[in-house]
Amino acid sequence: MDWQAAYHHKRALITGGLGFIGSNLARKLLALGVEVTIVDNLDSDGGGNPFNLAGVERDVRVIRAELADETQMKPLLHGQDYLFNLAGQMSHLGSMQNPLKDLHVNATSQLQVLELCRVQNPEIKIVFAGTRQVYGRPQTLPVDEQHALKPVDNNGVSKRAGEMYHLVYHRAYGMKTSVIRMTNVYGPRMRIKDASLNFMAWWFRQLLAGAPIQIFGTGAQVRDFTYVDDVVSALLSCAAAPEAYGKIYNLGGERSNLLNLARRMIELNGAGAYELVPFPEGRKRIDIGDYYADYKLIQRELGWEPQVSLAAGIRQTLEYYRAHQKEYLSDA
Repeated sequence: MDWQAAYHHKRALITGGLGFIGSNLARKLLALGVEVTIVDNLDSDGGGNPFNLAGVERDVRVIRAELADETQMKPLLHGQDYLFNLAGQMSHLGSMQNPLKDLHVNATSQLQVLELCRVQNPEIKIVFAGTRQVYGRPQTLPVDEQHALKPVDNNGVSKRAGEMYHLVYHRAYGMKTSVIRMTNVYGPRMRIKDASLNFMAWWFRQLLAGAPIQIFGTGAQVRDFTYVDDVVSALLSCAAAPEAYGKIYNLGGERSNLLNLARRMIELNGAGAYELVPFPEGRKRIDIGDYYADYKLIQRELGWEPQVSLAAGIRQTLEYYRAHQKEYLSDA
């Protein structure tokens, strides 16, 4: 796809843009000649970090605001060509501990944004960041978009509501919306100070701190992993392709069981250790077991497929945090 033609001299709004995926997307959009605006509330439970824009902060307009704040959001949506709707509550355990916040951020706020778009800017092209968590524990593998939806935590329920609102606004109003369901995204600019959002991010923290990587259970669980640059490519492709509007696409990547993943991370780091520990009760209740996606639909329709190998992605991530780890170990 000719992204330069689709994006040059365009305007894009990224919700949650100070976070992991949003900041990587912002950098790519800037390179394509896009005027980028970011909305982020810098919630202490999220992944927002101003350092994620280091080196390009003067090229991006950043607004600290809540998605549900109509007064702030309404003028920001006017005149935008693209909306990358990445803001969300992503913690699975957090969704069980504070379910009403999870619902507000992932469903109610998304509906409010869509209503503002319908009234203010119905031609805007929107991509919503969904999650594999809507599927729950897989009944068959690999998981395609037709798989039954049986979430095992509140996050899967709220994210399903958010994605359905986006699709309803396509069906009812002809709005240009699409959804990507992501799984185990990793790379530079993740929140690594704790394990609240991404277990792989915490493993990088443990590895770089010289602590053993803690693997819950036996480590036999199989997952697939997508490097953040590949996710950015999927977001750009979905927003620019008319055939994507009204669609849901799975993303995926290279597969590994968790034990082998830990061993590979240790090998590429040149040092480290791992240990098997029992599942904490709260996490065991919502663990999905084995999961890996069938991403043939987006591959066939948009030509997307992961380009960065797991080994290359781990190396690049280690290199980034060796240089910038101190910027991610305390609150922004």
